Amino acid sequence: MVEPSGKGVNVAIALHGAGVDVRAVLPIGGGAGREIASLLDDLGLAHVDVPIAGTVRSNISLVEADGQSTKVNEPGPLLSDSEVDALCATSLAGSDVGEWVLWAGSLPGGFTPQRFADAVADTRAAGRLVAVDSSGPALMRVISQHGDRLPHMVKPNAEELAELAGRGLTTLGDVADAAQVLLARGVRTVLISLGHNGALLVDADLPRPLHGHAAARRVVNTVGAGDAFLAGWLAALDAGAPPADALANALRFGATAVEQEGTLLGVPDPDRPVTIAAAEALTPL
Repeated sequence: MVEPSGKGVNVAIALHGAGVDVRAVLPIGGGAGREIASLLDDLGLAHVDVPIAGTVRSNISLVEADGQSTKVNEPGPLLSDSEVDALCATSLAGSDVGEWVLWAGSLPGGFTPQRFADAVADTRAAGRLVAVDSSGPALMRVISQHGDRLPHMVKPNAEELAELAGRGLTTLGDVADAAQVLLARGVRTVLISLGHNGALLVDADLPRPLHGHAAARRVVNTVGAGDAFLAGWLAALDAGAPPADALANALRFGATAVEQEGTLLGVPDPDRPVTIAAAEALTPL
């Protein structure tokens, strides 16, 4: 199976399948880049391509019958300063004030963590609502900012949040405490995906963290489930849903994604049972 992918592309595909007006902004170079652009055209997904001299990488996911997956990722291309600048400028040109802009994925070579932090701050200063789904030094540098240089929302998994906190997280209370540190700095929403343990939502507008879970009927492929989960959250926000309903929608997207062989397309079952409750601090992960 050959699919267009990458974190931001995965989120955009899921949003497009749910009928949300979305466009993907991505670097395009080499044969793999042309193939991605062609596949996105076939899906009818609006995309804005930033030409680069290097070749976009191809990644391989090996999925076993029990849902266990192994990822083999090629090294990505090296971007020049002008290509990085073009990517940042295009993300603003392709969005409007008040719209969500999601920065997603790992940084390509040439795109430094500090440049990424500046891009996030510039996006927010331009009146966009900013979400970040990244990891490692890129996420660490973004979160080291304060106030209006921070994104409005971040979506780490438990391991990424533990790295930010600099300690192990063994209970829901540990996860919530680590997320509260980000809220104290100025982030409005921290949405933490916890794999088979569901998800935790810590939001400045909620009196307590919410823990949610949606059972999957079968687990076929977990690759991209976190991206589908984030798409479900953004789709609900686009429809004006309150935080608890947005969390439920995100969980339905994530549970549906692991049941598919490939990238999530279409709308998950709105009647899929979801459990949402105030997080019990001592619940182990």
